[in-house]
Amino acid sequence: MKILTGNSNRPLAEAISAYLNLPLVNASVRRFSDMEVFVEIQENVRGEDIFIVQSTSFPANDNLMELLVTLDALRRASARRITAVIPYYGYARQDRKSGSRTPISAKLVANLITTAGADRVLTVDLHAGQIQGFFDIPTDNLFAAGVLTKDINERFVAQGGNSDLVIVSPDVGGVVRARAIAKRLDAELAIIDKRRERAGVSEVMNIIGDVGGKRCILVDDIVDSAGTLCNAAVALREAGATSACAYVTHGVLSGGAVARVSASPLESLVITDSIQATEAVRVSQTVRQLSIAPLLAEAMARISEERSVSSLFD
Repeated sequence: MKILTGNSNRPLAEAISAYLNLPLVNASVRRFSDMEVFVEIQENVRGEDIFIVQSTSFPANDNLMELLVTLDALRRASARRITAVIPYYGYARQDRKSGSRTPISAKLVANLITTAGADRVLTVDLHAGQIQGFFDIPTDNLFAAGVLTKDINERFVAQGGNSDLVIVSPDVGGVVRARAIAKRLDAELAIIDKRRERAGVSEVMNIIGDVGGKRCILVDDIVDSAGTLCNAAVALREAGATSACAYVTHGVLSGGAVARVSASPLESLVITDSIQATEAVRVSQTVRQLSIAPLLAEAMARISEERSVSSLFD
C-alpha cells in the first residue's frame, strides 16, 4: 500500500500518511509555463496498491486535471490497483439535468476518472447518493456524520444535555442527512422550507418543527456562498431559537462567504478538512475545522486489506 497526493489538499494527505505511518510517494506534480499539468512518479510503484488523495475543489478544473494526469501516470507505471481518494467530489451539484440542454457534469467527471485509470473511488458525503451509480467501478462513499456528531456531543450535549437541542436541515433535500445526525444524538429534528415566490423576490422561509427556546444546529453537506445558512440562522432566531450554529462537511466558502458567516447570527460554523482551508478560514474566529484524516485512513487501510468498509459506520 502506498499513498500519493496532488496539490489540492496536501495537509490532509500528510495527516493520513502520519496516521497510517506510511510516507507519501515521491512525485512531482507541476506546471509547464503554459499551465499544462505534468506528473512524474519518482519511485517504483509497479505492482503496488496505490491511493491518490486529491480533492477536486477550487481551482476545480486544475485539481481535476491533476488527478486525471496522475491516474494516467500510475497506470502507465504498472501500479496493481489505483484508488482515487476524493474527499470533496467537485461537480457533484450537477447530478441531473437542471433544465433543457444542460449537462450532467457529475457523470462526465465519473467517466473521466474511470477512463484515466482509477480502479476504485473513495469519497466523503457525496452531494447526491446516486452519484455512486455514475461510476462503473467500486465506489465507497464515507459519511462524516460520526466526526460531526462527536464534536456536537462534546460541545453541546455534554454541557447542556440534549433536551433543548434541535438538528435543523436548511432545505428539504437535506432531511435524510439531518435526521441521521438527530437520531445519533437523540435530538429533535426541524426542517426549513425555503421558496422563492417569483424572480427578484427574496426567499420566504417556513420552519417545520418547534425551535422556540431551543439550541439549533444546522447540518448540511456543502457550504459555498453561505447565503442559505445565514438566512436560515436569521429565520431560526426570529422564530425564537436561543442559538444557531452550523456543521457542514465540505467548506467550499467561495467569495465573501467567511465574512458573511461572521456577520450573521451563526455563533459558529464547523467544517471538515476535506477542502484545504483558505487564509480567510484560518484567521476566522467563527469558522472551525475538524479532521477527517482518521476516517479516510481507516477506510484506506480496510480497502487495502480487503476488509469491510461499511462496518466503520456500525
